[in-house]
Amino acid sequence: MPLAHFDGALAVVTGAGSGIGRATAVALAGHGASVIAADIDLPSAEETVAVAKTVGAGGTAYQVDVSDAEAMGTFAAEVKEAHRVPDIVVNNAGIAVAGPFLDTGLDDWDRILGVNLWGVVHGSRLFGKQMRDRVHALPNKPDKPNFGGHIVNVASAAAFAPWRVMPAYCTTKSAVLMLSECLRAELAGSRIGVTAVCPGFVSTDIVEHGTYVEDDASARDRLRRRGQKAISLRNYPPEKVAERIVHAIIKNKAVVPVNFEGHLLHTLSRVSPATVRLLARIPAPRG
Repeated sequence: MPLAHFDGALAVVTGAGSGIGRATAVALAGHGASVIAADIDLPSAEETVAVAKTVGAGGTAYQVDVSDAEAMGTFAAEVKEAHRVPDIVVNNAGIAVAGPFLDTGLDDWDRILGVNLWGVVHGSRLFGKQMRDRVHALPNKPDKPNFGGHIVNVASAAAFAPWRVMPAYCTTKSAVLMLSECLRAELAGSRIGVTAVCPGFVSTDIVEHGTYVEDDASARDRLRRRGQKAISLRNYPPEKVAERIVHAIIKNKAVVPVNFEGHLLHTLSRVSPATVRLLARIPAPRG
């Protein structure tokens, strides 16, 4: 059962200190939700709450490392105790690691898997269980089924297509997409929706703060500059992604490609996988 509006809803957003996370928290607040803005950078999360208060009910900021299972367990318990079981959870926190697979060290893999995949696993598992238990604890009303909640996992257009330049990032995002599809099937009976949102290039700081593992400094710098240029030329604001997230919750969408490259790669992955595999061979430009 889709959530028709957000008045009085409680929404948890991870990675809410900037980019898509901040835009989503503000958008949900603008639609009437009270927001739990979680980020590893507490001052940034507090800034998000301050902005959310200018458009709606605002919310509360929390500091949490989504890759830390114990910290996430404590966070989920605190949200339930201090507030209640959330109605919406947006697992958005993410980082980028770019460069060849053979140059990507185990520490780099641990870091990106911890944030991009384990962060989604922790958020979905902990809050998903709270939502499911809430539904099953309420009396059954066949004429008016209880709304269980909605989980949004922010993946990427990289989930649809391999690329030799970003094997670690593509791997984590494709895993988030598959996890979301599996979880959607599992939780449907509890009236909990699950959506995977898959944006292409978006104007955020993910490239600037990314890790680059090319074998020499000049190659790493070229890769960073190329990513920054692509995002600058694309000029797709995170607020537009937030709009798609809000719409996806209302309509209970399963998979939501965002912007031109998101839709293109999603379509190609289904109608011409050979083309996607060919595109994956394109190296990073040297300019």
